[in-house]
Amino acid sequence: MHRAAHRQTTQSEARAAERPVKGRAWLWGIGLALGLAMAAAPLFAQDTITRHGITTFVGDDLTYGPDFQHLNYVNPNAPKGGEMSVWGFGGFDNFNPYTIEGRSAGLASAMHESLLTAPADVIGEDYGLLAESLEYPEDKSWVIFTLREGVEFSDGTALTAEDVKFSYETFLEDGLPSYRKVLGESVTGAEVLDARRIKFTFAEDKPKRDLIQMVGGLSILNKAQFEAEGFDLEKMQDVPFIGSGPYVMDMDRTIMGRSVVLARNPDYWGESLPINVGRNNFDSLRVEYFGDYAVATEAFKGGAYLFRQEASSKDWATAYDFPAVENGWVQKVELPNKEIGNGQSFIFNLRRPQLQDPKVREAISLLFNFEWTNKTLFYGLYDRVDSFWDNTDLEATGLPSEAELELLEPLRGKIPDEVFTEEPYTRPVSSADSATDRRNLRRANKLLDEAGWDVGDDGVRRKDGVTLRVEFLNDSQTFDRIINPFVENLRRVGVDAVHQRVDNASATVRERPPEYDFDVVTGFLSTGFTPGDGMKQYFGSETANTSTFNKMGLADPAVDALIEHIKSAESQEELAVAISAMDRVLRALKFRIGQWNKTVYTVAYYDMYEHPENMPPYALGNMDFWWYNAERAEELKAAGAFQ
Repeated sequence: MHRAAHRQTTQSEARAAERPVKGRAWLWGIGLALGLAMAAAPLFAQDTITRHGITTFVGDDLTYGPDFQHLNYVNPNAPKGGEMSVWGFGGFDNFNPYTIEGRSAGLASAMHESLLTAPADVIGEDYGLLAESLEYPEDKSWVIFTLREGVEFSDGTALTAEDVKFSYETFLEDGLPSYRKVLGESVTGAEVLDARRIKFTFAEDKPKRDLIQMVGGLSILNKAQFEAEGFDLEKMQDVPFIGSGPYVMDMDRTIMGRSVVLARNPDYWGESLPINVGRNNFDSLRVEYFGDYAVATEAFKGGAYLFRQEASSKDWATAYDFPAVENGWVQKVELPNKEIGNGQSFIFNLRRPQLQDPKVREAISLLFNFEWTNKTLFYGLYDRVDSFWDNTDLEATGLPSEAELELLEPLRGKIPDEVFTEEPYTRPVSSADSATDRRNLRRANKLLDEAGWDVGDDGVRRKDGVTLRVEFLNDSQTFDRIINPFVENLRRVGVDAVHQRVDNASATVRERPPEYDFDVVTGFLSTGFTPGDGMKQYFGSETANTSTFNKMGLADPAVDALIEHIKSAESQEELAVAISAMDRVLRALKFRIGQWNKTVYTVAYYDMYEHPENMPPYALGNMDFWWYNAERAEELKAAGAFQ
């Protein structure tokens, strides 16, 4: 079992995401348009490039040419209609996805489009969405985006370059602190050239490789709405923001805290774009919230919602023997997943004095028995995760290569010595036959002794009179069965380990700045295939005490240096070397315990949902390019499968 995976985002804590720009908004499956190329005359004497998309590295070819008719993986003849319904955990209390206050509604950012976006079958390529073209010099020191003609917000008003500039300035002034810092350091200004053209200029001293994609991934807000309503991006909001996307919030069916419904915008400006062929196929998208995992499972069986990406290995193995599955009303399938192994981890709060010693963190890590957990609780469905780039060829392996050593040698003395002499840190394999592995128990005891935490007469470890207390903060009852054996193992070596169950709202406050009030918490540490400035929000010193993503409070100059190498890589080969070096160092610092991953999507759904035969490697896309079989839906309703 794992929590619903989050993808990296540079603007919103509430969105699931794992990239430094909004490019893969199809995580929630909202179909966002791409563009055709249109030539634009260069405005400046220097040679420039004008394209309908952009690649990470200059000179690389785009997969989709200017005359493509539809994405390779969609069904261009997919019918329109019906509703896609899923479930969400807990609840929500506002519609602003760009604030750390409260919990935002699922899909609250789905109405917003960006200048660029990325298909689900490519890496390192972004294409025009709101922008029909982009013009930039080879050094990527600036970019001019030209908006498509006829782009409109859902209220029928024109989306112009002024809205783009307003959005940039709003996120720069009121966005998440960690994102503001990255944006402010990288972009020197935005200039409106006319109603359809805007120019961004980038800081001379910053690597330029990903900066066009970063500004191209900004969610575009409606300037008129913000000014008329007096919206504050840092505050909770009970009115949805107006966007330009194919769906709008259906406030007649949305119930605060309980359910979110988006309805198709019949006047969507981008309906006829080639990139939208075979996408945005549902008339409505719905998220039903449940505070209890078991209740959510039973609700699916009863047809309260009709699509479920199963996160519980126990349920996947045991809970799908109900009549709707047996008689074919519900399909239970596994679909390929080529994403980076999700970054879900037990994360240590390095701000806590007792957790600043890496020996203590390693000792604690040794006592999480993944092998027993996987066999006993997960029915053997998962693989353990040690690398930050698990399930990819970017993962560090073996001893450092010569190319890696060129990056690592200047950091010698600032990073653990074993980075140079040993293979990347991997927790020892535990026995699957018992929750307690005695060999790892002995190793943990030895490390804690070396760290100066002595066992008292009461069996509890102390140092300078202070008890070694470690509290696991948890807001999900499904994690109880995973954390409790872990806690028991820690108590066996004298750690005063506590499993602290809290509600959704309390966890939100305690995990986020400025509180960071936890010892160990389950969170997500996302990376990406072509990471850039977003790495700072997760691992950078500058954001250690302001970022919701850098939960551990990592502030390490060596990591900062490697982030710069990653950002500065000018070829895929250079990028792979820098990522491998970074993977080694992050793993050696032992600030997290990687949890688990599976290389398939485990999904169950009522049989009126259909998907393309050739699924893309980097998205499930159930809200994006799946579709509704109305005839089959009527058959299921008539049979009593759901109401």
